Amino acid sequence: MLRVDIYRFGVKCGKIKVNLEDNIMKNQAKFTEYREKYPEFHYRSFKVREDAQAIYLEYEFEISGLAKFQPCVKILKKHLDFKSIDSVVVQNLAFQIGMVELVSYWKASCAPKVVVHPGVLDEEQIVWWKKLYFYGLGELFYTNRIAAKLDDFMTIECAPEAREFKYAEVKDDAEGSLVLIGGGKDSNVTMEILGVDPHKDYVMIVNPKPVTRACAAVAGVPDEHVVEVLRKIDPELLKLNEKGFLNGHTPFSTMLAFTSYLVSYLLGLKYAVVSNESSANEGNVCGECEGVQDCGGDLAKGCAGGDLAKVNHQYSKSFEFEQDFRAYAKKYLRAPVQYYSFLRPLNELQIAKLFSKMPQYHQVFKSCNVGSKRPDWQWCDNCAKCMFAFVVLSPYLEREKLVEIFHEDLYEKESMWEIFKELTGHGETKPFDCVGTFEEVNYAVSVVAKKLMDVSEKLPVLLKRYVDEYGLADLSKDLTREYNAENNLSAEQEQKLKEALGL
Repeated sequence: MLRVDIYRFGVKCGKIKVNLEDNIMKNQAKFTEYREKYPEFHYRSFKVREDAQAIYLEYEFEISGLAKFQPCVKILKKHLDFKSIDSVVVQNLAFQIGMVELVSYWKASCAPKVVVHPGVLDEEQIVWWKKLYFYGLGELFYTNRIAAKLDDFMTIECAPEAREFKYAEVKDDAEGSLVLIGGGKDSNVTMEILGVDPHKDYVMIVNPKPVTRACAAVAGVPDEHVVEVLRKIDPELLKLNEKGFLNGHTPFSTMLAFTSYLVSYLLGLKYAVVSNESSANEGNVCGECEGVQDCGGDLAKGCAGGDLAKVNHQYSKSFEFEQDFRAYAKKYLRAPVQYYSFLRPLNELQIAKLFSKMPQYHQVFKSCNVGSKRPDWQWCDNCAKCMFAFVVLSPYLEREKLVEIFHEDLYEKESMWEIFKELTGHGETKPFDCVGTFEEVNYAVSVVAKKLMDVSEKLPVLLKRYVDEYGLADLSKDLTREYNAENNLSAEQEQKLKEALGL
C-alpha cells in the first residue's frame, strides 16, 4: 500500500507543505468517496464508420450517476489506400482501442466496477487489462497518494449482451513499416537508421503539429505516406477535471501501440515501429517505501515490496509492456502485424550520440511537453524534459550548437538546480517525465565537466555545483558501447542499428 509521505514531493517547509499535505489527504478522501458514490463505470458501445475524409472510431462511456463521454479517434484518409473497415479484424481492434480509451475517463472517479458491454473478454484478458491499468496509472496513484492494490482497485465484467469476436488468423503476406513519430530525437534517429522507403513505408503522427510534419519532411517522407490520427478528449472529462475530480498521467503509449497496430493492418504493413529505448525500463520511485534513493523497488536492497514497488512514468514504453502487448496481439488481435521498438537495444546516450550527427534535424526537433502546448512549440527551458535533452546531447555537441538549439546554456541556469538534482538521482524522486536513467545523466554530466576541467576551463554554474557536492561519476565504462539483448528486432534490423553504432 502506498505510504503517505509529504517529503517525497520535495516540499519541506511552511504553508506550501501544509497545503500540499491537505491536498494529498483530500485526494485519498475523494478516491474513497467517489468509489462509494459512483461504483460503476460502463463501456457502453463503440462504432466504426467512414466517409470520404476519414475513418472514425467512436466510443460511449459512462460513470453511472455522474457523466457520459463520447470520445473519438479519427484516422484521416487523405490519399491512403485502406482496407475495408467491415472485417471482424477491424471491429475487434476498434473494440480493443476502446479498452485503452476508457481508462482516461475511469480515472475521474476510479469506480471499483467496470462493465464492458460491446465485447467479451476472457479471464486472461481481464488480468492483462487490470495489470495495464494499475501500472499505467502508477504515477497517478503515487502523486495523488492514493492507496491502491492490484487485487481490488477494479473488477472487470462483461455484460450479458457482449459480443465475442471470433475469426481465423489473417494470412501473413504483409510487408513494409509504419514508423510512429512524435517530434523528438528518438523517432528521428529511427527514421534515419531504419530508413523509411517512400514507396512501401509510412509514418504515423497523432495530433500532428508543424514540428512533427517537419520531421517527416526532413526524413524525405512524402505527404501521401504520412498517416495523421486525431484523438479528441470528450469535453465532459475536462469539466470534471476543473471540478476537482481525480486526474493524472495515463499510459498514452498503449494507445499508440493499439492504434498503430490497426493502421498497419489497414495499410497492409508488417511492422508497427516505435522508438522506445532500454532506459524507459527504469522506474521513477518506489511507492511502497521511502523512494528510489532508498531501494529502487529492489527487494535485495531492503524494499518492503508491494504492488507499486516501482512506479514508472514510462511503463507503457517499457520492454515489459512491449512483451505483454506482443503476446496479447498474437493471441487476441491476430493480424499480421509485428509491434516492436527499433531503439530498444540502446540507451539514451547512444541515441543522443547518433542524433548529434544528424544536423538536419537540430533546428526542427522538439521534446518539451510544456512548449508543445504552444502554437509554435518551442523549448520552454525550464522543465525536466528540456534539461534532460540538453544534458544528454552535451557530450556530443559544442556549447554554441546547444545554444542554437535551446537558445540558452541550461548549465548556466541556477534556477534549474532542483530539476538537475532530480535527474542525477540526488533529489527526492526521478522527474515524472520521459527522461533517461540516473547512470546516463551522471555519465553525460561528468564527461562534460571532465573535458572542461582537463583544459582548466571554468565550469558553468550547475556543473560546478555538481562537482563540488557529488564529484565526478565513474567514467571507466563507456556506456555508448552497450547493447541490450532484450529486444524484438530481426537480424536485418539489428545489423542496421549495430552498423550505425560501430559495434
